[in-house]
Amino acid sequence: MKFGMNLLLWSGKLEDRLWPTVDMLREMGYDGVELPLFQPDVARCAEWGGRLDQLGMARTAVTTCGVDNNPIASDPAIRARGVASVRRAIDCCQAAGCTHLVGPYHSALGEFSGAGPSEDEWKWGVESMRQMAESAADAGVTLAVECLNRFETYLLNTHADAARFVRDVDHPNCRVMYDTFHANIEEKDVRQAIQSCADVLVHVHISENDRSTPGRGGIHWEATFDALRAVGYDGWLVVEAFGLALPEIAAATKIWRRMFDSETQLAQDALAFMRGNVERRW
Repeated sequence: MKFGMNLLLWSGKLEDRLWPTVDMLREMGYDGVELPLFQPDVARCAEWGGRLDQLGMARTAVTTCGVDNNPIASDPAIRARGVASVRRAIDCCQAAGCTHLVGPYHSALGEFSGAGPSEDEWKWGVESMRQMAESAADAGVTLAVECLNRFETYLLNTHADAARFVRDVDHPNCRVMYDTFHANIEEKDVRQAIQSCADVLVHVHISENDRSTPGRGGIHWEATFDALRAVGYDGWLVVEAFGLALPEIAAATKIWRRMFDSETQLAQDALAFMRGNVERRW
């Protein structure tokens, strides 16, 4: 098992001011960090990759798509921009040495049609993702598709949906990630949800129901860790938490109040929480 921390708790881009934070996470005992790739810059990512190598920190990355580069849009030009934007993120992953690119880049974040996904949207999404997966294979990167709750997207809302989507893509570099926050909203049974995607599961986000310190809220943690152990999961557990450090991140994640003492304390407590649960089971 590898323990990681998503840097979105501190910033939405790769900034030099983050290096003391990365050093702190390494000293705490984290195995790696998850890099935000919302403004892909290959040269910048290469710099980060070199420095993370020196620190002995592994890395994954996260990206999204929007209205102007929606991979399931009816306009083929917009779909093409979606594929191109994810390919740029894949190039950044290769430059930075990221093993996985995670996120809801299957469709536009926060864009709704007023209905569930159509057959055409599903087909366009599969076609777009297959092109992304081919590029990921060339770069040695694994795509980990993330389903989101109904208030953020409508293409993929459950982990069974995400698994079916990935199976339709039918490419070894396209797999699924499990997110405890979204599962808490959409899944009736977390054990069943994890079982539904177990054969294609490569990444897990550890996120509390209020996006703050894991283990301090209402997520069904015992059932979650029991189910992960039952399916033999042994990959990344990455903390995804959000706070008030940056107004744009707070606005995007709808965080309006402070829910932890400090980012440092959250990171320490989250690592201890994950380790404790793993040590009791694995």
